[in-house]
Amino acid sequence: MTVQFDPHYYPYPSKRNMAYASRGMVCASHPLAAQAGLEILKKGGNAVDAAIATAAALTVVEPTANGIGSDAFALLWKEGRLLGYNASGPAPRALSLDLAESKGWTAPSAGGHLPSCGWAPATVPGAPAAWAELTEKHGRLSLEENLAPAVFLARNGHAVSVTTAHHWNLAFEKYLKEQGEEFRPWFDTFAPSGRTPRAGEVWSSEGHAHTLELIGSTKARAFYEGEIADRILAAARRTGGYFTASDLGNFRPEWVEPLGVNYKGYDVWEIPPNGQGIVALIALSVLRGFEFSSHDDPLVIHRQIEAIKMGFADAHRYVADTRFASVPTQELLAREYADSRRAELKERAEDRRAGSPLPGGTVYLAAADGEGNMISYIQSNYMGFGCGVVIPDTGIALNNRGHCFSLTAGHPNVLEPGKRPYNTIIPAFLTKEGKPVGPFGVMGGFMQPQGHVQMVMNTVDFEMNPQQALDAPRWQWMGGMNVSVEPGFSPAVAQSLHRKGHAVKFELESNSFGRGEIIWKTPEGTLAGGTESRTDGCVAVW
Repeated sequence: MTVQFDPHYYPYPSKRNMAYASRGMVCASHPLAAQAGLEILKKGGNAVDAAIATAAALTVVEPTANGIGSDAFALLWKEGRLLGYNASGPAPRALSLDLAESKGWTAPSAGGHLPSCGWAPATVPGAPAAWAELTEKHGRLSLEENLAPAVFLARNGHAVSVTTAHHWNLAFEKYLKEQGEEFRPWFDTFAPSGRTPRAGEVWSSEGHAHTLELIGSTKARAFYEGEIADRILAAARRTGGYFTASDLGNFRPEWVEPLGVNYKGYDVWEIPPNGQGIVALIALSVLRGFEFSSHDDPLVIHRQIEAIKMGFADAHRYVADTRFASVPTQELLAREYADSRRAELKERAEDRRAGSPLPGGTVYLAAADGEGNMISYIQSNYMGFGCGVVIPDTGIALNNRGHCFSLTAGHPNVLEPGKRPYNTIIPAFLTKEGKPVGPFGVMGGFMQPQGHVQMVMNTVDFEMNPQQALDAPRWQWMGGMNVSVEPGFSPAVAQSLHRKGHAVKFELESNSFGRGEIIWKTPEGTLAGGTESRTDGCVAVW
């Protein structure tokens, strides 16, 4: 006889403490993924090896937000230097604005974007290439060793977590509405018994395990040129996909120079466009001209919201793949420009006319070792499982990142063959006077830069510890004058924001307010970490 309970019902407030470690730390949104990274650290790997092990494990234990078909970004501190890595993939060369027009996707009724489901929004997956390149250049173990914990989880199964089970069922209901042969493998892979796994049930995927083994043994080349690539191309030919052998075989991620601004003595770093990290940097450039005393001051939150609107307005106008369009990053981050934008920020809410934020699904992780290496890493299928297309018998769910393209001719982010779209996933890193403070991030579509601003200010302005900074109630700008606040947000503050002109809405759950991780280096040389209380987050320490 067993006890009966509802794993999704939590009526009482609870608290988790921050964590300390001296030899290594891994923060992730799932305990098994964090443990996979810790296992690799203990086998002699460094922070990069641990991050790759964690990232691969997350494709198994949290397929509701990422997968082998994801794109990826990373910020890596190693040997006294911060490095940026962009592993977001381009659209297939068969996709063009002319094709979109012929399909009716540019019509006003289509919303100005490619469809969110099916082959059209799928871009070349970058995560496998990221795992291989980061391991090869900056890891200590082989890719095969780093992927071994994820292979074990996929082959032998794992008990599905509470948050994952919830989002898995939402995806099931979503894809039931889709017609077409290309969606059948999703159900075969992720709902083989006719339903999704419940929290606590064991789920496994031999196809997923075999794919990870091939990626590990070939340093990911099988994904882009070998057996896995052949399976992707066969599925595309059979069900109307757009990928060709050259799309996969010619893909190469790139190392990039991180983009940063100084915020009250701390340097905040993001990946440059085509990522949206510049949204957070623009907002912080505006906000650094104010003095703030309290996290719960309505005027503070009002100014945060208005600054974020400014950041999105500029990003949605200019951010694009810099290989195809000129993005004025330095001009947008110039002090003179920030001063002029700050002067526009009044005591009333205004419609800054940015694009309307959309929901997203992403996994973020942070890892550090005892040698001083630290990594901020993020990968995503964009919306949950992505476009709903799964390559049969492989466990590969393709992303739908192409939905972020504009379909307006002349826009910097307009759809073009071989072009990378505006990308929402953004790892972040904090330094001070040229020394690392540590990696941080908040996953969740267009919530991410909003979460970054709130995390930086919680840390710098309000001196919160990592766990406190993550636990503090969050707001989210939703477009126009609309602002959502999560359960636990102060009603008095919400009422004050309403009086300033914001259309405030209390949400019933916190799933859309981002899920974050933080690792800071302490003055004693140890590591201090916090993880997300809004999901199944875990800090694994050594």
